[in-house]
Amino acid sequence: MQHQTKQYIKFLKNSTNQHGVHSPFIYNLVTKCFYNKTKFTDYKTLSQYRESLYNNHTIIEVKDYGAGSRIFKSNKRKVSKIAKTAGVTKKRAKLLYRIANYLQTDNMLELGTSLGLATAALSLGNKKGNITTMEGCPETAAIAKQQFQDFKLKNIDIKVNDFTAEINDLKNKNFDLIYIDGNHQKEATLSYFNTLLNHIHNDSLMIFDDIHWSEEMTEAWQEIIEHKKVTASIDCFYWGIVFFRKEQVKEHFVIRL
Repeated sequence: MQHQTKQYIKFLKNSTNQHGVHSPFIYNLVTKCFYNKTKFTDYKTLSQYRESLYNNHTIIEVKDYGAGSRIFKSNKRKVSKIAKTAGVTKKRAKLLYRIANYLQTDNMLELGTSLGLATAALSLGNKKGNITTMEGCPETAAIAKQQFQDFKLKNIDIKVNDFTAEINDLKNKNFDLIYIDGNHQKEATLSYFNTLLNHIHNDSLMIFDDIHWSEEMTEAWQEIIEHKKVTASIDCFYWGIVFFRKEQVKEHFVIRL
């Protein structure tokens, strides 16, 4: 937590809003997507999805492949508690929805389905798009699958397996948007990033969750933005977003949301 506090103070000192952005592409993304105040009707569905999980007191046994939890002491957890403490927040779910909607990302990949809160946001953000989502824990995935059925989210393909095994099975498939919310360890994050570079195109973006969760995650983020294929990058504190647009001059942005 001390690392996060230090990083947040640094973030506040360096961050700006759209007025500090000179790239037309990033400026439009910030003003038309990040700061869009439209009350989309799909937000109601996202709220209902969340509430259904809050009311689900089933106890499941979570299989955790990553850095573990700072909240839970046991692998046996209530679905409602997971949704309230470990799932994507309401604010971030809406932002994911807006990103998928604004960029019209047709092919999306998510590492770390959990209960499907973020998956649902991407699904509704572009109903004509397709989402491949990966979850390592069978019991968590089973809850997410049921949620997708209950809310008639039919553009989601969930894979229950170790991320590395599933990524290696992607073959020649490319993605417009890749959302990485799993493991939260430096070595694994960099491994996913480097492997998934084989599945991007010029207009793809990758979103990394919790880039300041730990010192090693911040180190991983720094290595990612310095990669020669990354042109624009955005630090939103809780998320790191990278782009690969060759027409973009390499530049790093720190944006308050």
